[in-house]
Amino acid sequence: MRDKQMDWRSSAARRVAVTGLLGALALALSFLEGLLPPVPVLPPGAKLGLSNIAVLYAVQCLGFWPALGIALVKGVFAGLTRGGLALLMSLSGGFLSTGIVFLLSRLKHPRFGLLGLGISGALAHNLGQLLTASLLTTPAAAWYAPWLIGFGVLFGAVTGIILRVTMPVLNRLLPSSFVDTEGGAGGIPPDGIVHPEEKKSGGREKWN
Repeated sequence: MRDKQMDWRSSAARRVAVTGLLGALALALSFLEGLLPPVPVLPPGAKLGLSNIAVLYAVQCLGFWPALGIALVKGVFAGLTRGGLALLMSLSGGFLSTGIVFLLSRLKHPRFGLLGLGISGALAHNLGQLLTASLLTTPAAAWYAPWLIGFGVLFGAVTGIILRVTMPVLNRLLPSSFVDTEGGAGGIPPDGIVHPEEKKSGGREKWN
């Protein structure tokens, strides 16, 4: 019993540590994005979304709530650095994106690799931002929709590709022996596709 308690505490501590590292990575990428000049065809407060790399990884390897926490931290950071409108746009886009990516990655028969999840998350993020901008500024913001769709596909693909390339490094932060049986935690599999139906087998823990 004591060994199990120690294992649980160790796993919980590592989970918090990995969440913190991914949160710091998201903030660093958000800061770097803030240094870039704004894209003229995007609504005010809209960014390229490179920080979504950390959220996308967290959704798959840590589960929904840690990823949502990282999206919340990103939103607060946006609010502190760019104002209230940026806060609301970041939160709406981040929460919607996190939810959509989580649902798609937990399909019984997943068809989305990292590229598809990156694009889906980016489109959902842009949709959330567009709805918020339309409600808080002017309905004319809806005219940005074609550009947001195009940029969502482009930069979502970039996000998925970057995560695919950096996946081996990130997986070292979350060893395969660290698995949350409820949240589906664990390193992203080599093909970049989550298989929720897979269970622990042969002494090697896999995706739930």
